[in-house]
Amino acid sequence: MQPPTASPAGPGPEPLDAAVAEVVRVTEASVALVYLLPPGERVLHLAVVSGAPGQITAPWARIDLGASIPVTDAIREGRLVWLRGREEVAQRYPRLGLVLPYDFMLAAAPIMNGTTASGGLVLLWPIWRPPELSPGELAAVDAFCRTAGGLLRQAADSGPSALAVDTPRVLPPPSSRALGRDEALAVVNFAERLPVGCCAMDLDGRITYINSAATDLVGADAAVLRGARPWEVLRWMRDPVFEENYRAAVVSRQPTSFTALRPPAKWLTFQLYPDASGISVHITPTAAPETPDVHRHPPPSAELAGVTSLYHLMHLAAALTEAVGVKEVVDLVADQIVPAFGPQALALLTAEEGRLRIIGYRGYTAELMDRFDAQSLTAPTPTARVLSTGVPSFFPSFADLMRAFPSAVHEDDMASWAFLPLIASDRVVGSLVLAYDQPHPFTPAERAVLTSLAGLVAQALDRARLYDTKHELAHTLQSVLLPHTLPHVQGLDVAARYLPAGRGMDIGGDFYDLIRRDDTTVAVAIGDVQGHSITAAALMGQVRTAVHAHATAGTPPGEVLARTNRLLVDLDPGLFTSCLIAYIDLARHRAQLATAGHPPPILRHTDGFTEVLHVTPGLLLGIDADASYPTTEIPLPPGSMLALYTDGLVEIPGLDIGETTADLARQLAHLEGRTMDDVADALVEYATASAPRHDDIALLLIQASLKE
Repeated sequence: MQPPTASPAGPGPEPLDAAVAEVVRVTEASVALVYLLPPGERVLHLAVVSGAPGQITAPWARIDLGASIPVTDAIREGRLVWLRGREEVAQRYPRLGLVLPYDFMLAAAPIMNGTTASGGLVLLWPIWRPPELSPGELAAVDAFCRTAGGLLRQAADSGPSALAVDTPRVLPPPSSRALGRDEALAVVNFAERLPVGCCAMDLDGRITYINSAATDLVGADAAVLRGARPWEVLRWMRDPVFEENYRAAVVSRQPTSFTALRPPAKWLTFQLYPDASGISVHITPTAAPETPDVHRHPPPSAELAGVTSLYHLMHLAAALTEAVGVKEVVDLVADQIVPAFGPQALALLTAEEGRLRIIGYRGYTAELMDRFDAQSLTAPTPTARVLSTGVPSFFPSFADLMRAFPSAVHEDDMASWAFLPLIASDRVVGSLVLAYDQPHPFTPAERAVLTSLAGLVAQALDRARLYDTKHELAHTLQSVLLPHTLPHVQGLDVAARYLPAGRGMDIGGDFYDLIRRDDTTVAVAIGDVQGHSITAAALMGQVRTAVHAHATAGTPPGEVLARTNRLLVDLDPGLFTSCLIAYIDLARHRAQLATAGHPPPILRHTDGFTEVLHVTPGLLLGIDADASYPTTEIPLPPGSMLALYTDGLVEIPGLDIGETTADLARQLAHLEGRTMDDVADALVEYATASAPRHDDIALLLIQASLKE
């Protein structure tokens, strides 16, 4: 199977690339990353990179919108995020500080399409720049985000596939001054005459030029070194210090230096000078350092894993600690491993009832995965064997695989494979298959890294399975406590929606109810128990039962809240509850409302005018046994609509809840002429599209029918 190719971002790559180049030019940023958020998705896709190689940005190719990362915070909160250096990065974003432990400044800004986020921009600068962005730089960032938002809006009109990104585009570095033949020859002769070593590396760490003095010092021919990363071709340079200093120079754009031993006894000092086009390296012989922590070459028998691989492992480990359910783990593994570790395809499998089940894959076709799904654990295949033995298998070629499994059929067009057991708590819980489209030797160092990688995945998958089990039990409890259907009442149209929070182990205590009192009067209630836990859900059931019982008996709304409040004070659950109750008299076209600290209802009048109602609030339930709850009466003529909701519908981090409530009221005003179900769906869609929500949402719409 062929590796995935990049799809164009927007109507064409040129306008977006040009906008990136312009914001980099004006702000003098050293690195720029542009992320896209396709409609309906919660994963940011890295689309364009400037000033950094793919091997460094690979772990950030896909980012869950719920992750604690500057660009996701910028998108969720709709504002610029500014970090002034390594200390602030480590303090506010430990995961980012762990993977990129270098000194740099960072800005992240949301790319908006109206009120909906469509992506984000990340810019990095060297630490020596001014500590704040200038008005001109802020204007350039804002101009880019507006331009990108317009381009992405055009792309979205062409369909979701126009925003698909499989591989980010890495923009070329700025062009250097063109040299004539004589001038270029003079530059080469100048470098050759120097008594010290020097070489040039591109941003990807590959040597583009090296002089004779440098080849003599490192002990290798220029033909071997040109086009290669030095730590990959010279055994004595495989100490992680070489690659670590290269990464530090690229990310921080600051000079770095270190001293190392070229065996048997030659000490060399390397000085790296980076800029936007690459790195100049100065190499000089030096005396043996007196300090004991010098960088000596690794033992001949020990191959060290590259720094990039180790950082990728740390990044994945940090990301997996934030993943909760099995689906999140599977998506994270699939999104991270392919770009960071080099395979063209992967499959994640678990054992269920004596058969292999594929729970996630990348780079393979669904048709091929269907053929391998439900394979017997006793089948003579490498995936079955790795599950039964717990021993990893590496096959650099199909011939190697055939020697171990003579009946194997070459079905995936790949050239090399790694079959890794997922072992957690001494149990094999699944297997991870990595496939490469070119022969892959799997050095001992890489085998160790991939085995460690599988161990991280196994632990996360084991935790995720436990989470899913508990989560299912919790939501089963919650669904039992909420009404499955609302009673039909002549002359009243009703629509209700409940949307659980997108992330988190625990469940909320949001509830709603409609209680028929007689042929012309009903009671409606909506509430929210503080916190997210099974305790909150259980308390929600008690509150709903108490409200239902008192309302059925005809108790006035304020007294229903007072009695329920005294019950909660007596129970002393340690949790408080907001609640709003409305009695609707269809014969008199009136409504009586009382609230215990609940978000205010919204009323849409028959002429389309919408207002946020002021209902005199009482204390939250469960605080003071003697609290009182005033009742407010309003007209509710046929055709008017009352919207009751919990704060999950209007609460957005960083925004004033009064403003977001007013936005919801304006949105309701624009939905005139639609059915109740269409209005409910539109309000929920508007709320969830405008910003990610981290709380449960309950919505109850009531409209007195115009029909007699």
